[in-house]
Amino acid sequence: MQPRAEFVRAMFARIARRYDFMNHLMTLGRDRAWRRYVARQAALPQGGLALDVATGTADLALALGRHSPHGRVVGIDFCSEMINMGRIKVAAAEEDSRLRFVIGDALQLPFADGCFDAVTSGFALRNVADVPQAFAEMGRVVKAGGWVVNLEIARPTLPVFRQLFHIYFYRLVPLLGRFIAGQGEAYHYLPHSLTHFLSPEELKAVMERAGLSKVWYRRLMLGTVAVHVGVKG
Repeated sequence: MQPRAEFVRAMFARIARRYDFMNHLMTLGRDRAWRRYVARQAALPQGGLALDVATGTADLALALGRHSPHGRVVGIDFCSEMINMGRIKVAAAEEDSRLRFVIGDALQLPFADGCFDAVTSGFALRNVADVPQAFAEMGRVVKAGGWVVNLEIARPTLPVFRQLFHIYFYRLVPLLGRFIAGQGEAYHYLPHSLTHFLSPEELKAVMERAGLSKVWYRRLMLGTVAVHVGVKG
């Protein structure tokens, strides 16, 4: 495993137990609605199969399953501690029969070409070393006509709100992580991983270069979140 990948894996292992609580706190609970929106865009056909890449604690995988109760979901992540938390939630929701987990790398998905009806990812791509390769892999494993849907934080464009977002995201979030989750380093890294990340328009271009077509995106929460949707032609 590459040094950056091991750093990220170890960081998520440390914050796994408080990850959901901090997500809901930092987004004022809006992350649930964003995941439901992604699930609607990636709705499965009868008996369909979805893949959630970098599934973490399975919030998005569960949202997919709830929106498409006639389908099945596979969640893949390279951090076993995060997956373990996801397994607990899936068991509590009695979704064990329709949702299974695989430990693996988003840059080398251990699946055959064209075996999923939809592929999703949420709040993950800022943490991968090669975003084009991640989308290439998602495009490889989705069926022709299937959807690839990505949810990610974005830098807002409204000048006044951009300044408020900067104060909140880069100053307050690390403090929350330090004093509430006891993980100041992790919650310093997570906001700063956005600093050099692609803009929504740049991310759209990456998806198109990966072979996806009809790519579009929508900003949510005053532009601080973007959902990208593309189809495999």
